[in-house]
Amino acid sequence: MLGPNRYGKAETRLVQVHRDGETHGLVDFNVSIALSGDLTATHLTGDNSGVLPTDTMKNTVYAFAREHGAGEPEAFALLLARHFVATQPQVQGATVSIESFAWDRLGPHSFRKRGDFTRTTVVSVSETATQVVSGVSGLVLLNSTDSEFHGFVEDGYTTLKPATDRILATAVDARWRHAGDGGDWAVSFQGALDALLAAFVATYSYSLQQTLYAMGSKLLEARPEVAEVRLALPNKHHYPADLSPFGLDNPNEVFIAGDRPYGLIEGSVVRDDAPPATAGWWL
Repeated sequence: MLGPNRYGKAETRLVQVHRDGETHGLVDFNVSIALSGDLTATHLTGDNSGVLPTDTMKNTVYAFAREHGAGEPEAFALLLARHFVATQPQVQGATVSIESFAWDRLGPHSFRKRGDFTRTTVVSVSETATQVVSGVSGLVLLNSTDSEFHGFVEDGYTTLKPATDRILATAVDARWRHAGDGGDWAVSFQGALDALLAAFVATYSYSLQQTLYAMGSKLLEARPEVAEVRLALPNKHHYPADLSPFGLDNPNEVFIAGDRPYGLIEGSVVRDDAPPATAGWWL
């Protein structure tokens, strides 16, 4: 005997940029949908005539974001759930769960994911030397414009299209090596963090490599006690959703937030007169 059951599409990642003037709004949702109702036939005989594909549920999330706008998660979840119950006679219940990720505004189109980084310290002490490396991991940043990527090498396997206006998002892992082993560590850390953020906001980026160098250079400029900074910047890809099957345009507003694979950019910026490291270190 078939017991209670349901099915749906889990964790549809939706990012929507609200481009109202020069100051943008950002919505970042993780949407999960589960439908229940008269689904006996598909379980017992494989008759799918009453099954709405989960791919259609995913498409509906992106289409509704464009048609109605994604704002408060409660309102968007209600809109989706009511749609599925009203339009699918075999569906008796719809559960829509949304995780809403908060971003703090850094500028008109720059954001930092709230509460999403860890401060790190690595101290290496020997009989002859002491090395202090400070850092931050998981610092998630996003620019909703002022980022391009084009002019790259293309071969027979290249399918990537040149971009002249894209979302630039990353989760910064940064470590910086101090020239000495004294000072106000709290002030130094906050100043280094502020410099990384300021460079990310101010840089018009033609590549993530360019952004990496700008962030490292700004940190060295702001903090004379730092000799070297090393950064790893994964490229958190955002792909414009194709809404043409639904008769909708997408003027660079509705995106699929990619998970993996991702580009990983790593590099260091070193002060010209930096003393050599006395212990091995990386990220």
